[in-house]
Amino acid sequence: MTREELAAEVFGAFAADAALPRMSLRGGDALDSYREPPPFDASQDGVSDAYLEQHFWGVAHLDPDSWRHYLPHLIAFALRHVGEGSNAVDALLLSLRPPDREPPRLGSLSTRQSAVVAQFLEDLAFASDSAHQELACQVLEEAWLPGALYRPPPV
Repeated sequence: MTREELAAEVFGAFAADAALPRMSLRGGDALDSYREPPPFDASQDGVSDAYLEQHFWGVAHLDPDSWRHYLPHLIAFALRHVGEGSNAVDALLLSLRPPDREPPRLGSLSTRQSAVVAQFLEDLAFASDSAHQELACQVLEEAWLPGALYRPPPV
């Protein structure tokens, strides 16, 4: 499967989560800086590469629904920039590590969503052009390979 096909598969798996998020990445970024999160604003919260890079700190503060909304965008970004170091990709990978939160984010993924996330992680971990091999391997080992100790079962 090419990276473009994988990105399309990811967006298909997360299609039900495409509605506007409760919290934007910009809002999560504001929380990270101890500011009141602004409401979603379509003129400021349109997903682009620049938006993902500018507001990467926000990933850590997203509720499960908002996280699933942004996950396909972040994965597609990572696939487009696989050979580059990127704060947005690092934030994405860190959000895929255990332990899970309450309410759970990792545990909120469906079986199909978990499968495409694992495919994505394998690409980042084993592609010779990946700048994220080490962290992607760590994330796989901790939570995404069959029998991983810290991975909650899919819903």
